[in-house]
Amino acid sequence: MQEQSFLTDIANQFGSGESSVVDFLINIFITIILSYIIGMVYSKYGNSLSNRKKLMQTFVLISVTVMLVISIVKSSLALSLGLVGALSIVRFRTAIKEPEELVYFFVAIALGLGMGANQRIVTLTGAIIIILYIVIQNINTVKNAVQQNLIVTISNTSDKGLDENKILELLRNHCSKIDLRRLDDVNNSTELSLNVEFNDFESIIKAKNDLKSVGDIQFSFIENY
Repeated sequence: MQEQSFLTDIANQFGSGESSVVDFLINIFITIILSYIIGMVYSKYGNSLSNRKKLMQTFVLISVTVMLVISIVKSSLALSLGLVGALSIVRFRTAIKEPEELVYFFVAIALGLGMGANQRIVTLTGAIIIILYIVIQNINTVKNAVQQNLIVTISNTSDKGLDENKILELLRNHCSKIDLRRLDDVNNSTELSLNVEFNDFESIIKAKNDLKSVGDIQFSFIENY
């Protein structure tokens, strides 16, 4: 009986080990797919000025590495404490300048943590929600970007006074909204600052060409944050 019980325990251990290997392979496969999708989303919708396509290649490595580490240490307190000591000496040589990059790195790490802890449903749900949020936010940003909100600064370049009424009438032909922000008139030098809203980029070009035809003025278009 004891020998039979011993053999049963060994069989259960082998079966459990086989199940663990299968779970690990499934988790690492899901991690690679999710982190790759996150990288594609970052490459397409990211606003960072750095090389996004080059940076997205690191997301898969980060997620898989974190998942591997968590899979190893999650069942051992000693290994967990060793991991804390090892991570305390790790430093980035180059600081992350873009907050957006840091957010995507956290997402990649979160994917690795979740799959390493074998929390598939929670991780998949969270990843899908994050991806949908980024896509929807980008769609809304594109819709809002149709209207260009700018600050136009106009000043005269000669002793001839600035004809504000003519300039306002000219801009009304191309702008959907005009608000006066500032008007300075000192020693025959006039500077006019307006908050204007264009419906498209073509309207900006037309307004620029019309302002050029006025003569004896200089102007600038600045994005209104």
